[in-house]
Amino acid sequence: LLFFCLFMLNTKHFFTEKTNTIMEQWLEAVRKDRRIESSVDLSDTALGDSLPKLLKSLAAVFPTNEKSAFQTIVQSSLDHGDLRARQGYDATEVAQEYGLLRRIIFSVLEPHLLQGSPQEIIEIFVKIDTALDEAISLCFKTYVQVRFQELEQLQSQLTLTNQELTRLFEASKDNLSYLAHELKTPLTAVIGYSELLLRLQQNVNADVSSPTLHGIERVLQGGRHLLRIVNDSLELSRYEAAQMNLKLEVVNVNSVINTISEMLAPLAQAQGLELRINCANAPHKVLTDAFRLQQILTNLVGNAIRYTDEGFILISCQNLATEKWCIAVTDTGIGIAPEDCDRIFEPYSQAFFNQGSRKSEGTGLGLALVSRLVKLLQGD
Repeated sequence: LLFFCLFMLNTKHFFTEKTNTIMEQWLEAVRKDRRIESSVDLSDTALGDSLPKLLKSLAAVFPTNEKSAFQTIVQSSLDHGDLRARQGYDATEVAQEYGLLRRIIFSVLEPHLLQGSPQEIIEIFVKIDTALDEAISLCFKTYVQVRFQELEQLQSQLTLTNQELTRLFEASKDNLSYLAHELKTPLTAVIGYSELLLRLQQNVNADVSSPTLHGIERVLQGGRHLLRIVNDSLELSRYEAAQMNLKLEVVNVNSVINTISEMLAPLAQAQGLELRINCANAPHKVLTDAFRLQQILTNLVGNAIRYTDEGFILISCQNLATEKWCIAVTDTGIGIAPEDCDRIFEPYSQAFFNQGSRKSEGTGLGLALVSRLVKLLQGD
């Protein structure tokens, strides 16, 4: 027993003397191990900061009983887990570090252990293994705690960020709605006075090629375009704010379609287009909002006229099975590229396929408004 105690004491002295050697070999091994990527950006000091304390506590297991010896490992292992978590280590990297440390400790101790008896060697192996297992367990305990704290902080930050984004989004909608309201009145006045001025100039000057008349017409076109953007923006804002109310009533679909056709036929004829209607199988009466249905058709037919160079636009309506009905607007225009079919229903999005000079004519809001109005009317 005396010889056994002396060998344990000598092992402690040998282990203490070799602490720097173990540190150096461990640092070199970690640097070479590509599985421990988090160590790449760390200095040697940051990498081995907690290791001397851990090695000192491991040296204490040799001459004392297990209970008192393992108490010295607790704090150093907890500190090591906390450090690695804050340094951004992955759990597998921490385990790999301990695996390298175990291998290097036994490699350094090997010359000394060969001087002992089999029983002494086994005893020291068991003590070191048990101590390292305890150190790993304690290390992962604090590692996981710090990671959970980071997750909680991240969750809190994301919650605050989400609340701020929601607030900014709501504020932007309010600002857009306010801006649209403020723009609508002066724009209406500009258009009204421009139309009056145009009529007066036409009475005074019969020359349709007059620069003055062309200038006024351009002002009118620009004003109407801006007013259309303002009106569509207001409608979208009302929809997003759930403030768009429906006025449901029994409506004659044929009558609504004929009204839209009469209103837009001159525009189609001015471009040499034929506006056709096919409502032979249309329902006579449906429960809907006549004004919103007119908005939908006006946008769809207006788009069809704008993007058709020659041919016709067809408005068709028919009954479907299970008490459903549909309206379709088809044309012989430039069409829409398949990759744009979903995107065109988002605000301020347009299909740029083969548009040519028309690119600046649309607002990018018409189809977005149509899509939302159809949903509001519980359509597909």
